[in-house]
Amino acid sequence: MMYTLGKLQDPILDWFNNHPSPPSAIISDMFLGFTHEIATQLGIRRYVFSTSGALALSVVYSLWSEMPQRKNTNDEDEIFELPNIPNCPKFPWWQLSPIFRSYVKGDPNSEFIRESYLADIASHGLVVNTFTELESEYLDHLMKDLGHDRVWAVGPVLPPGEENDTNNSGSSNRGGSSSALASEILAWLDTCEDNSVVYVCFGSQAVLTNKQMEELAIALEKSGVKFIWSAKRATKGHVSNNYGVIPSWFEEKVAGRGLVIRDWAPQVLILRHRVLAAFLTHSGWNSTLEGLVAGVPMLTWPMGADQFANANLLVDEHKVATRACEGAKTIPNSDELAKLLAEAVQGKGVERRARASELRKAALNGIKEGGNSFKDLETFVKHLREEATKIKR
Repeated sequence: MMYTLGKLQDPILDWFNNHPSPPSAIISDMFLGFTHEIATQLGIRRYVFSTSGALALSVVYSLWSEMPQRKNTNDEDEIFELPNIPNCPKFPWWQLSPIFRSYVKGDPNSEFIRESYLADIASHGLVVNTFTELESEYLDHLMKDLGHDRVWAVGPVLPPGEENDTNNSGSSNRGGSSSALASEILAWLDTCEDNSVVYVCFGSQAVLTNKQMEELAIALEKSGVKFIWSAKRATKGHVSNNYGVIPSWFEEKVAGRGLVIRDWAPQVLILRHRVLAAFLTHSGWNSTLEGLVAGVPMLTWPMGADQFANANLLVDEHKVATRACEGAKTIPNSDELAKLLAEAVQGKGVERRARASELRKAALNGIKEGGNSFKDLETFVKHLREEATKIKR
């Protein structure tokens, strides 16, 4: 995808050159490193916008800069340490970015991708969807590593007004089609006791194998907890008979204490309800931030991309989460998972809930006027204005 998007470079450059009043800066996603070259040719600044957190981005930058090599190409569990990053994160080979793992020296596609990440590092500044209280030492590290202080933490980025949406009026109107109406979900949640429901969702991309679905279903049934499970169906890229099938016995066995939602679920609405006790998540960054803003402790099951770094941040550093499983192909132990689910609603997660509540306050205070993220966004806008005055047309 990155290689294909790079073919937009010439059309974008032509658009700039023929526009009567072209933009004075480019702010582009971290996967669009080619826009740095466009900005250089135009004599303007390019800024990276990272939808991943500062820790995950630090890992990505370190990998593509240092290009660590495997000692044993047959060992998927070979540990890679990143000592230049605070807390010296380490990952087995299979947990590193699949884009990095698929790199082949000399291959045009691979080399283009590496150059794109190096262009991100060379860009004039960095805007990150995170907040200081969550990742301060990684934000400081990025400034040191990049050699400048043009790093702005502006998160959590929320839809307009949602930071004050205490009754969930806006959070039910986003997303795609669903097998249940938001009003029906809300009505069911309203019948439950506080801190009694576990929400299970693995984002918009991951689809579980049937064996994973079965073990998760068994765990939910054994645990006795009330739950909402957003179970994604197999997509065009999956063999429909092997993925996303809910066991035929499941819904009848758990009738009355659980909801199964096929496809999209109104996640923010669910997470912000008073009855939520825990969130079993793939640890994608959007889901991570939405869980933190809701003040909900998490059970992590990272599957790829930046998710392993995100899970480490939640579990090891902030202690607002517990590891439930790891890996896109891993089949969880239903007994162990059932125990974790039960403990999440039995008062054993009180300390995690308290810490999650503290991070929630920090996140919301950060985006209020005078907060750290608010001030960083103001500073960034001021910086853009100042840079615009330096451009010679």
